[in-house]
Amino acid sequence: MSTKKLRSRREFLKESSTVAAGAALASGLSLSIARSAHAQGGDALRVALIGCGGRGNGAAANNLKACENTKIVAVADAFEDKAKNAAKTLGVSPEKTFWGLDAYKKAINADCDMVIIATPPGFRPIQYAAAIAAGKHVFMEKPCCVDAPGFRKLVEANKMADAKGLKVGVGLQRRHNAGYVNGIKKIHDGKYGDLICLQAYWNGGGIWWRKGQEGWTEIQKQVNNWYHFVWLSGDNICEQHVHNIDVCNWAKNAHPVEANGMGGSEMRRKQAGGPTQLFDHHFVEFTYPDGTKMYSQCRHVANVFNRVAEYAFGSKGNGGMTDSGDATDVGGVPFKFGDYDQEHYALVEAIRKGTPYNEGHFGATSSFTAVLGRMATYSGKVIKWDEAVEKGSDLAPGIENFTFESPAPVQPDADGQYPIAEPGLYNPFA
Repeated sequence: MSTKKLRSRREFLKESSTVAAGAALASGLSLSIARSAHAQGGDALRVALIGCGGRGNGAAANNLKACENTKIVAVADAFEDKAKNAAKTLGVSPEKTFWGLDAYKKAINADCDMVIIATPPGFRPIQYAAAIAAGKHVFMEKPCCVDAPGFRKLVEANKMADAKGLKVGVGLQRRHNAGYVNGIKKIHDGKYGDLICLQAYWNGGGIWWRKGQEGWTEIQKQVNNWYHFVWLSGDNICEQHVHNIDVCNWAKNAHPVEANGMGGSEMRRKQAGGPTQLFDHHFVEFTYPDGTKMYSQCRHVANVFNRVAEYAFGSKGNGGMTDSGDATDVGGVPFKFGDYDQEHYALVEAIRKGTPYNEGHFGATSSFTAVLGRMATYSGKVIKWDEAVEKGSDLAPGIENFTFESPAPVQPDADGQYPIAEPGLYNPFA
């Protein structure tokens, strides 16, 4: 998008009064998205949706609800039915509806200003890099990577985004929650004194498992059931627990320099509903540059103690990371919505005002903090950040060229089970 074109849009949007898109999503998500999609008019900010699953459709709805005069102009998904269903709901033409593992390239090139990336996490680094190279603003769901090569690609793409003046949002929505913004500010202002240690929890029940269809290739089965494959999800420490890890990094304004941990798969295969690669519990001791510790727990087991929260312990006291006091804005953008909507509002405001905005930096480091923790739990060894970044395993070599006919990065054994890491034997640098 040219500077001249962007400036004219800013002027139009500043001078025009438009009706905020979308109704409340609590009832009738599909109807709300459809109404929002068709309510947009004029010189709208044109958005392509890449990844049309639950979170992708949710992100599209958040964008349309929170942002005046945005329009979903293209959709892409690995699977034809998901792409077509999203297109129908969002009012996208068949000519701008794409499917296949390379469909993201077509969506990026579909005359859009911004892309929403909500594909399985293993694909996000290559799709993000492609979007930035093409000069598009990006909203990318978390986690942003699942391995070291993905992290390195993110780092380079973030630099490119900054150089091009592109705006990047990341789906770590606690950063746009008024309670967290206020709580972290008070921690930074000395509420608990010097931080000594942090605790992070995502202990909950299990997650979905999808059977798939007869006749699918192995890679189709895995992409459809992506949460249960490490090369696609990064395990639950990356896919979910990254939220809590990110809050701790935020409180410290830093990322850990090493990790050690333990974990395993005691109940996962019994409770998942089918084959899986994942651990069902992880415990990690992270160490920050100044020696501060973060103790991290995440678990997917039914009928046990659950907690999703973060706590800080300091020289003057301890407590949670949120605070009910007033928080008026993030970076000059006022709070107008709940956090899932607010993160889209803040990004689009930055695009329209031309203000610096790149959440890709903390998105990358918090995502790789979770990867570092997984490397520690899978191996049972102390893992250093710098060595992990430089030498960490590539979980899906050649992923940028995958098709549904490609050999899958992991294969089932004779019993239909997939390999699960064994601490003491797993090599995180292999």
